[in-house]
Amino acid sequence: MSAEAADRVAAVIGSRPGTPLQTSWFEFLLDDGLLENHLQKSNPDPPPVQLIIQFLEQASKPSVNEQNQVQPPADNRRNRTLKLLALKVAAHMKWDLDSLEKGFVHFSLTIPVLNMLLNELLCVSKVPPGVKHVDLDLSTLPPTTAMAVIIYNRWAIRTIVLSSFPEKQTKPGPHQMNMLSIVQQEKEMTDNILTVLKEQATDSVSVLEGALRLKKDFYIHTLRTLDLLASDAAANGETESSTAGLRISADEFHCQVHYDLGAIFFQQGCTDQPAYEKARDHFRQTNDLLKKLDSTIHVHLDEKRLAGYWNACKALTGDCGSSDPQTTPYGHINSLIRAYNYQAVIEAFIKDNMSRSLPNHFRRSVLREFMYKVQQGDLGLDEVCHKLCVCNAVRDALEGEVLGVRFQQLLLKPSKRMVDFILEVCTRSLEKDRPAETPRRNMAIFMKTLCESLEDLSLVFVVSSHKLFMELLKEEERKLLVEQMRKRSATINLSAKPLPSFYDIPALASVNIGQLEQQLILSLEPRRIRQILIELHGMAERPFWKVNSKWEVPPDYINVILGIKDNLTKDLVYILMAKGLHCIAIKDFGHARQLFSACLELVTEFSPKLRQVMLNEMLLLEVRAHETMAAEGCKERPPPDLVSRVRGYLEMRIHDLPLRQVVGEECVAFMLNWRENDYLTLQVPPSLVMNNPYIKLGQLLASTCKELPGPKESRRTAKELWDVVVQICSVSIQHKRNSDGRVGLIKHRESSMGILHRSKFITFIKKLREPLVLTTLISLFVKLHSIVRDDIVNEVTAEHLSIWPSSLPNIQAVDVEAVAVTVKELVSYALTLNPNNQSWLITQADIYFVTNQYSAALNLYLQAGAVSSDFFTKAVSPDVYTDQVLKRMIKCCSMMNCHTQVAVLCQFLREVDYMTAFKALQEPNSHDAMDSFYDYIWDVTILEYLTHIHHKRGETEKRQIAIKAIGQTELNTSNPEEVLQLAAQKRKKRFLQAMAKLYF
Repeated sequence: MSAEAADRVAAVIGSRPGTPLQTSWFEFLLDDGLLENHLQKSNPDPPPVQLIIQFLEQASKPSVNEQNQVQPPADNRRNRTLKLLALKVAAHMKWDLDSLEKGFVHFSLTIPVLNMLLNELLCVSKVPPGVKHVDLDLSTLPPTTAMAVIIYNRWAIRTIVLSSFPEKQTKPGPHQMNMLSIVQQEKEMTDNILTVLKEQATDSVSVLEGALRLKKDFYIHTLRTLDLLASDAAANGETESSTAGLRISADEFHCQVHYDLGAIFFQQGCTDQPAYEKARDHFRQTNDLLKKLDSTIHVHLDEKRLAGYWNACKALTGDCGSSDPQTTPYGHINSLIRAYNYQAVIEAFIKDNMSRSLPNHFRRSVLREFMYKVQQGDLGLDEVCHKLCVCNAVRDALEGEVLGVRFQQLLLKPSKRMVDFILEVCTRSLEKDRPAETPRRNMAIFMKTLCESLEDLSLVFVVSSHKLFMELLKEEERKLLVEQMRKRSATINLSAKPLPSFYDIPALASVNIGQLEQQLILSLEPRRIRQILIELHGMAERPFWKVNSKWEVPPDYINVILGIKDNLTKDLVYILMAKGLHCIAIKDFGHARQLFSACLELVTEFSPKLRQVMLNEMLLLEVRAHETMAAEGCKERPPPDLVSRVRGYLEMRIHDLPLRQVVGEECVAFMLNWRENDYLTLQVPPSLVMNNPYIKLGQLLASTCKELPGPKESRRTAKELWDVVVQICSVSIQHKRNSDGRVGLIKHRESSMGILHRSKFITFIKKLREPLVLTTLISLFVKLHSIVRDDIVNEVTAEHLSIWPSSLPNIQAVDVEAVAVTVKELVSYALTLNPNNQSWLITQADIYFVTNQYSAALNLYLQAGAVSSDFFTKAVSPDVYTDQVLKRMIKCCSMMNCHTQVAVLCQFLREVDYMTAFKALQEPNSHDAMDSFYDYIWDVTILEYLTHIHHKRGETEKRQIAIKAIGQTELNTSNPEEVLQLAAQKRKKRFLQAMAKLYF
């Protein structure tokens, strides 16, 4: 009996009679119909979300081989079935991301589990692997495939939004300490996934915006379609038909996608103000579609949150129309604030004390906004703050709430004018005709509290003689209160030092600390930061470097900084460095220099180690500042001092000094970008090359670039660079004997065979700008890609391919997918730096061509021709439009059923391809403009064939157009060769310009 079966029997014996037994995950493997029956129950145990977790957890468990080595999860029937079961449970839940993300009371899917589930959905839905979703044409994909892409990208942007919300960190108890490593692993996985999702956020938004342009109904996998996929029924195309799967109406789908896009744009609004307008437009369309829909079976959104988003967007964009009944209270207040009509805001608060339409939290947030402006130096708003504070206090009093600290502090130094205003607000806040008993009683208590809080008897008299005071308090209460005030006054006068009020010192200190902490967060001036910290340490002894959770310093430096004994110095060093790093991240290099200089001056006094750390960080700051200017178009070379400091850093060896790898990485990239090849190839110490992988890469790249124009025998360095890159893209291989005696191969994706991991290599590449270095790397990866794909017909082209080896000794070890992805990333990155590099454009076009993305490929082939000929005003060089490129353009047009364009392009070849042209013109259905392209044909043979075809089909009008084209005098075959060539060139230019207008 297995261990699981034994546990099950024990559970049966030990359970109480009548307790239903929970179904184990493996039972669903044994009984095909059990899952569907289980899910139909009203309260299935285990619930659906828990089942997904169990299935995916079992499917992703690593195995152990005979040598007791941990292996990746096997790709066998059991694991494939478990993944399919998880997908079927999600299909039963109708792919409701709300339910999957939030789950039930005790279960919800974490980001890693959801990532695994949705990647499996992409896989079974036949989404082309290795192709970016943004490059897919959703309108041409099967419905369930397109919907899988959309669901994944919806989840991606929802996850980014949810991850931006603050979460309270749970502290593990003593019995949970052994779980810390598991929790840490999951956190690292989550952080890695979030990093990728955030990098791809723009693409995900583009995919969803493209989906909104589709005006048809949508279909998503159900239990039935997943069963068909599992049984290979997809061969007959049933699962790809327009009616397979669960139907989701276009309006329901658009409503949900508009909401998700609104949320991501709203989240981006804090750093990109125009994004709030995009969010507002999406939420408006969500509202419109919700009103239009009779039922919202497939729309899962929180309408209260939607209303909140809508109100916030209108306030932030200044679109607060008073005609909208949903946002009248909020919109009215915000429009008054934007118009600087502060007296009207106060009036609105007083009126709201009776209507109570504005929530208390909104009123308090308005007050906080005005107080923040006062703290920033707008002292003219001080009185407005006091009056709003009074309005809020009266509102709290009417509702029986405890009065806030701010109002209590206001009463410490009252004026008659303020007391008069308080009484005015109290009077106007009660209903004039028969006010309710509870508000009257609460107001009476407030009036008594007001008298007890005032020490000045003249002000007490103002309150006690007021008409409202007389109405609300009985005569006995009034007399008793006045008597108490007199006795208290006498006691205070006899005392040499009056006792402080209950709210006096502690509250004031607390507020001061809060205000100082806020200033500490906002300030970027080093002297002010030091002054604030001195004041804070005088009030409370606690670690103020923890005030803002966004302050982060590199993990390499944490121990050194937290090892500083003096708490004030520790806080100051930490905060100055964290703020400086943040300024570098947002490219505010001026403030970063001030902060780092102050930090360097501080640590120089007591720590040589920290002094060198700061010098290294300041070097990185200057490198990044100069690279940023270069990326923005500045051609000025870096000063010799900076180059010298970079060399010094690369050669530095100080014992026990924490070094950030990114500093060395960016220094090497800096040297390559500014063509300091002589240093990298001739002067860098050999020990550095052996110990630092980035210097090794830099040396090989510099040497290869120097040798590019040289003879073939001088390409030894290119071979060394090739070997290093091949190792980076290789995976470790182990041989394992199968049950039938044959030896199989097992590949480990996470390999450390190379000098550094592929992800770090890609990060390093994306710091390079030098065109020759990028061209060299593109050439290398294109050659490697061609070898591992072994497809001679569909090869990608690039410059300098001849310098690389033409074979690999161990081709099985190379990760083919990694090479394919790297080629695409590298070329895409290079084109962001220079979108007009014709060689890179041709390479990118070839990549699209070999992955069957013909429209995108043709677009880039045309771009390459356009940039090399001033938008086709000159003839395109034969070096750009080679016969291979032209044949690929012809195939692109053919695959898109643009057969007339095929015929025109066949003339561009060195030898006109009549067979292809005639075959194209025979096609009955052409998706291009057909006869409008006849003016671009200069080959008389093709025009004669066109005339024959149209005559044969009885197409009189098109035949006349072809006859007119053939009758142009400049195409007369008796003309001199120069005239014929001129006619051909003129038509070539006009045709390519027309194609550019179509495909750009």
